[in-house]
Amino acid sequence: MIGVCEAMLREEITFKSSGIQIDDPTLLRKVDPTPFGIKTPLELGEGRSGIFQMLFNPISQIDDNLKNLILTNHGERLGNYSYGANLRPLTAELSALDDFDSISMERISIAVKKFMPFIELSTFSSDFGSGNTARFESGHIQALAQINLSIKFSIPRIRVGERVLNISIYCIG
Repeated sequence: MIGVCEAMLREEITFKSSGIQIDDPTLLRKVDPTPFGIKTPLELGEGRSGIFQMLFNPISQIDDNLKNLILTNHGERLGNYSYGANLRPLTAELSALDDFDSISMERISIAVKKFMPFIELSTFSSDFGSGNTARFESGHIQALAQINLSIKFSIPRIRVGERVLNISIYCIG
C-alpha cells in the first residue's frame, strides 16, 4: 500500500486538462439572438427563423406592432374587441369629413396610449391620393381613395430617437 501512495505522489500533475484556455475558438463563437416575434405580413421563414419569418431586433418588432395597431379596426382582434385605431370607418366617410386628420390622430393617440404606452407620438400627417391602384401579388385592386399616413414617434424607454412610420390605407368601394 505504501508503494502505491509513493507512486501517486511522484506522478507529475499537469494543468493542461483542467479547463479551457482563453484563446480557445469555441469561446469566440457568436451566439444568435433570440427572435422577438413574427414578422407581418406572414412570410415563409428562411434560415433559423423557422416556419415563419421572424424579427430579431426589438425596434423592428415595435415598428411592426405599431403598424398592426394602427391598421387594426375594432372587432378584428379575436378576444379584444377594442384593439386598434379603428380608421376604416373614417375612410368610408372621407368625402364628408373636413377634419380627417384630427379625428384619425385622436384615434391613433388613444390606441397607442392604451396598448403601447411606451411610445411617444410626435407628429402626424396625411396625404390623399385619388383613384390610385393598389398592387398586390394576386393582382390589382382599384381603390376609390388612398390615404398615406406619416407618423413620427420615439421610444424613450429604450433610448430610440425619432422614427417615421408610413402607412397607406385604401378605401375600396
